[in-house]
Amino acid sequence: MAWSIAMSLPWKSPFNRSGANPSAHSSASPAPRAPKAATELTLDPRLLNAVAYGLAALTGLLLLTAATVWLMRSPWWAIRGVEVRGDLQRVNVATLRANTLPRLQGNFFTLDLAQAQQVFGSVPWVRHAVVQRVWPNQLRITLEEHQPVARWVAPDGSERLVNTWGEVFDANLGDIDADKLPELSGPDGTALQVLQMRQALDRVFEPLNKRVASLAQSGRGSWSLVLSDGAELELGRGTPEEVLVRTQRFASTLSQVTGSFRAPLLSADLRHNGGYAIRLKGVTTIDSAASAGRP
Repeated sequence: MAWSIAMSLPWKSPFNRSGANPSAHSSASPAPRAPKAATELTLDPRLLNAVAYGLAALTGLLLLTAATVWLMRSPWWAIRGVEVRGDLQRVNVATLRANTLPRLQGNFFTLDLAQAQQVFGSVPWVRHAVVQRVWPNQLRITLEEHQPVARWVAPDGSERLVNTWGEVFDANLGDIDADKLPELSGPDGTALQVLQMRQALDRVFEPLNKRVASLAQSGRGSWSLVLSDGAELELGRGTPEEVLVRTQRFASTLSQVTGSFRAPLLSADLRHNGGYAIRLKGVTTIDSAASAGRP
């Protein structure tokens, strides 16, 4: 048996309640809108002037910089003269100019003064150099020479010189009468200490008309010297003050001892507590105040 189902759909009228057809409204063209007013861009004349002035200033600055660089590199500013000042005894000015000027780099403006001072300071016998510019294309060089006061003997036997500041420097020993200078030696970095000790010991022996011809400090700090008459002394270890007191005690009695035996001093050992041992030419003795201990 067949069943049939019939469904009824709601029907809408093409007309709305007011009786108008809605499709008629949708097809109609929309009402035209009023055109908007055009936006106008107005630039401030003062801003434009400021930009123009800035560009002009920047251009001028670039041109000025370029001109300055060109001018500073111009051959006209090349160093054309060097004035050398200082109390010079061993530095030859003509040789100085010939050896240093080719090593300078730059002109009056671009020359590195620190590098120039190193160049002049590397010249033999020059301790310190000051370089100044003198307008328009000159240099003024003020030099301080080393003043040698002693020879410095290194552990390997090589010889250098010591100046008044206690600085060891290289120089041609043939430029001076090096044999007349006292000889100093000691560990690296002790030149000033050894020089000061030598000067103090010289004052100790000055009343005896003797000088310290050679002074050495060992790696363990023990002092030994040779006097101008060839006598050799072992001073021992200790602070500079202790060594000087020990040496002063020896020097104050030496004339009495050598006078008693009428013999010159050959050597002495000051490392005994309270006394010293001496060796005279033709005589060997120990001072009565000496004891067995040694500092």
